[in-house]
Amino acid sequence: MYDCCDEGCSAPLQVGQKAPDFMMEGYFKGDKKRYSLADYKGKWTLLFFYPLDFTFVCPTELVELSKRHKDFEEVNTQVLGVSVDSVYSHEAWLKELGDFNYPLLSDMTKEVSFDYNVLLPEEGISLRGAFLIDPDGVLQCYMVNNLAVGRNVDELLRLIRAFQTGDLCPVGWNKGKETLGKA
Repeated sequence: MYDCCDEGCSAPLQVGQKAPDFMMEGYFKGDKKRYSLADYKGKWTLLFFYPLDFTFVCPTELVELSKRHKDFEEVNTQVLGVSVDSVYSHEAWLKELGDFNYPLLSDMTKEVSFDYNVLLPEEGISLRGAFLIDPDGVLQCYMVNNLAVGRNVDELLRLIRAFQTGDLCPVGWNKGKETLGKA
């Protein structure tokens, strides 16, 4: 199912190229519906993979992303959380955590995790991947962490803001600081 062969393989995921599109069922504030990357054309997208619902590190990341919803709105960015859990698992988990300000998508087939190269096939779960996709659907940045360590929401926002300048941004660049000029 996930093996790559000489025939029919897609090119590996690469920054500067179109991000793989997807269609997944998702759960958002009581509603279940299908979501695709194409739904967010014209917006930045943070596609955020995490291992599983009902775990220890995941809620720290997902709750923080939800708390920072207004920060992501200010930079025209839609957050989408993805795990291999069902929408019913998402729904049950959010009864404990409270509703998030972004949808949780269900990659039960594991195809999207495979396409984004975060799938651990032996475990059947995804690594912690964060993918920044621009309004034209081009992958601008990705970072992948192993299971034990969560991501930094401030860094994700910093990267989005830096890419949105269209300029060359030096190390540690933050909003309000000088850039190095046009890329």
